[in-house]
Amino acid sequence: MAQEIVLAGGKRTPFGDFGKSLKDIPLSTLATHAARACVEDAEIAPEDIDHVVWGNVLPVDPDGYYVGRVAGMNIGMKDESCALQVNRACGSGTQAILTAAQQIMTGHGKIALAGGGENFSRGPFLNQKMRWGAVRGAQSFEDSVESVYSDPFGHGLMGATAENLTEDFQYRREDMDAWGLMSQQRAGKAMVTGFLARQIAPIEVPEGRKGTRLMIEDEFPRPDVTLEKLAKLKPVFRKDGQVTPGNSSGVTDGAAFVLVGDRAEMEAKGVEPVARLVDWTIVGVPPRIMGCGPVPAIRALWEKRGMKASDIDYYEINEAFAVVNLHAEKELGISRDVTNFYGGGISIGHPPGATGVRMTITAMHHLQESGQRYACISMCMGAGQGMSVLIENLNV
Repeated sequence: MAQEIVLAGGKRTPFGDFGKSLKDIPLSTLATHAARACVEDAEIAPEDIDHVVWGNVLPVDPDGYYVGRVAGMNIGMKDESCALQVNRACGSGTQAILTAAQQIMTGHGKIALAGGGENFSRGPFLNQKMRWGAVRGAQSFEDSVESVYSDPFGHGLMGATAENLTEDFQYRREDMDAWGLMSQQRAGKAMVTGFLARQIAPIEVPEGRKGTRLMIEDEFPRPDVTLEKLAKLKPVFRKDGQVTPGNSSGVTDGAAFVLVGDRAEMEAKGVEPVARLVDWTIVGVPPRIMGCGPVPAIRALWEKRGMKASDIDYYEINEAFAVVNLHAEKELGISRDVTNFYGGGISIGHPPGATGVRMTITAMHHLQESGQRYACISMCMGAGQGMSVLIENLNV
C-alpha cells in the first residue's frame, strides 16, 4: 500500500451476557457510547471525522438500519459527514475497518470511525404471514437471533458446522474443553491486570426498578470455572457431539470503535497513530466446516506478504468455537503461546459486529505493551468464509 492507513484510539463497551445488563439499552446508545469514548481516547474533534462505517449482523430497534449515522451525529460529527453499514457475518467489525480503509485509499475520505456491535438481547421474534393477513389458525414466530446462527445452506446452526469440523479432523472434547478453560483463565488474568479495563468505557445500566449502576467490566467471563465443570456440560448441537457451551463463544451484547485514517491527516489533527494497517485477505471455505476459515485466510496472508508463522509476533484468532483454534494451531503450527493472550470469544463473548474491532483493539494494546512488531487478527465467518488482517506497531 503506497498510502499509510493507520489506527488510533479504540474503545468499547463492556460486553453484556445475553438477556442481562445491556438488554434494555438500544444498540445505537451502545454505539454512541463507544464512538464518543474512542474519539476522546484518540484526542480528535468529532467534526474532523468524515465517515462512520458500522458493522452489524442483526439490526434491532427502530433506528437499527442507521446506527452508524446516529452514533456519528450524536457525538457531534458534521451533517456533511457520511455513514455506511456493512455485514460480513462474524467478520463484520473487521470489515468495517477494511471498508473505512478502502474509502480513504480511494480518496473518498480522510479519517473515519470504524466499529460495530450487536444487541442480541433485543433481537425480535418475527412472523412472515401477519402483514398481509393470516387466513386462520395459530401463528408461530421465528427467533431472529436463531436465524443469525443458522447456516443458510441447510447445515443447521453454526455449532453443527463446528461438530462437522470436529468429526472430519478428529478433534477431542477434552482438548476443546482445555482450550475453553484456558480462555476463561486468560480473560480472568486480563481483568485482574487491568488490560481489558483499558479498552472498556464503563456505561450506566439499569438496575432494580428505578436505579442504575456503572457497568465497568465484561459480564460473560467465568474465570473460576474448572475442567471438571466443563466436562459435565452437555453437547447442544448434536446428541452425541463434542461442542458444548463451555467450548463455544458466548452470545453477548456490546459495541466497539477504532479510528482509521490517512497517517498524514491523522498527525495533522494531532492524533498519535498506534498501528499501521498493513494488509488483509478474505477467502471462501466449505460452509459445512466454516470454522476452518482462519487457516486458508492466514496462509493466504503469509503468501501475499512473503511471511511465515514466526514472522508475526502475536495472533488474535476468534474463538467462535474451540475447535476453530485447535484447527488453526494444528494446520498452521501457530502455538497458543502466541495466541489470544487475553481471552476471546469463549470467555469475553462474541457479538459479531463488535468482535473484530475488539480483537483489533486488543492486538493494538498488546503491540504497545510488548513492543513487538506484527499482529494478525483472524476469524471464521458464518456461511463459509475466513478473514485475516495484519497490523504493524508504529512504535518499534
